[in-house]
Amino acid sequence: MSLKRAARNSTLVVVAVAAIAGCVPAGFPGGGGGAGGTPTTSPSVRPTTPSSPSATPTGTPTPPPTTAPAATPTPPRTTAPPGPAPGGCGRAAGASPTTRITEVSLGSQVVSFAPRGDTDPLPAAIAAAPSGGSWLAWLGTDSKVRVGRLDCADQLVGTPTSLDGVDLQDVRADADGVVVLLTRPGPQGGGKLCGGTSSPTRAMWMVRLDNSGRQVWERQVTNLTSSRGGYDPGAIFVWWYNHHGTLAYDGTNYAAYFEAAITVANGGCVDIHEGDRMQVVNATTGALVSGHDSFEWGCSHAWDSHITWDPRTGHFAMVCATDNNCRIARPDTRQTVVLGVCDGTLFGGNIVPAATPGYWTAWSNGNQVRLEHFSTGASDQTVVTAAGTQHSHLVAYGAGRMLLTWKSGSSTAAQVYDTNTGRAVGGQFTIAVPDHTYVEAKDYADGSVAFPAVGTSGTSVRIVRVMPLT
Repeated sequence: MSLKRAARNSTLVVVAVAAIAGCVPAGFPGGGGGAGGTPTTSPSVRPTTPSSPSATPTGTPTPPPTTAPAATPTPPRTTAPPGPAPGGCGRAAGASPTTRITEVSLGSQVVSFAPRGDTDPLPAAIAAAPSGGSWLAWLGTDSKVRVGRLDCADQLVGTPTSLDGVDLQDVRADADGVVVLLTRPGPQGGGKLCGGTSSPTRAMWMVRLDNSGRQVWERQVTNLTSSRGGYDPGAIFVWWYNHHGTLAYDGTNYAAYFEAAITVANGGCVDIHEGDRMQVVNATTGALVSGHDSFEWGCSHAWDSHITWDPRTGHFAMVCATDNNCRIARPDTRQTVVLGVCDGTLFGGNIVPAATPGYWTAWSNGNQVRLEHFSTGASDQTVVTAAGTQHSHLVAYGAGRMLLTWKSGSSTAAQVYDTNTGRAVGGQFTIAVPDHTYVEAKDYADGSVAFPAVGTSGTSVRIVRVMPLT
């Protein structure tokens, strides 16, 4: 059950979150939450009986340990072929978009693609490799995340690496290997909830593999330790709340931007809030890196949190959807991109660099998807799309273009847009696989786009590749 769905449930009178109306714990910036983190008076979740703390929250969190806990298991080395040689895969470009759908046998079970809520497990994620091939990660039914290489034909090659993980978030690759963002069990701590039902406490991890599939390092990006569990004041961790995350790479460091929970003291018990967090880790050493646009706590409440690296500005750029003033916001600068209406249909989408300075982001309200262009402040251009839905996906699609996709019955609808003007390029087309709300497409250096989709069996997925345009 998602945070938003739970709040609409009239039987949920008291929950462990301190204020469903968009509060920001004391001592934290209200990134994405307006000046001072003032709670919205019109939360999109429309709680019937909000539960607010009777005392000012306390307990500012401290950074996680600088080394990974020794108790976390390290998987054995596995073997994988080097993949495509440098120079790309030679995928043919065409005058209009064409799709190639490839069935991939995984050799192990993958969790169902059917649950598509914001707290349901993510079944699979893909990353573009600089060579032109891919890395594919999938969540098994045995609490293992498996990571393998795909060749130029989008077929699995070599032996996948198996990692401990109860949930998969994202995967991103560079010339030296791949980083996986996943969740693992974490300590609960000794705090007592002020209300609600106890749920497992978990931690968010980055795990680095080299090109042979051997683990190089792992780094927790929440802040649980042997002496700070999820129910202890100051903890930032993964709970049952929204907790999807995405990765970005700046050529030296990996950034993880994800939704999380934070625990604050409230007299003799603790309240647990929901928001998002961004942490940066050095790709070589696995050490946490300060600065680089990172923050402890950003939008609150938060969902649909997305990030990209912008080499033009030398900064990571992020957007979130938040019920704090009901908007699409920038968590690091607290600026509003566009205002929405808190009616339960406010959802955010991906962020893509524009051809000119600034970005495009997709979002929806009232079942209407729009594209917004913005740079340092509010949106300066709105494109109303043909997508009449709550959820969409936006991804860069070669030079000067971006691809918007959304659910259309049992298939996926798609439309190309110009990243300079925002105008549609060509006509709408159909991709013959079901959409998944939280499985994202990734762009490739050759101008193609790929994403995983449900396979024809419980041990397979399909890789959808939209081929490059001329």
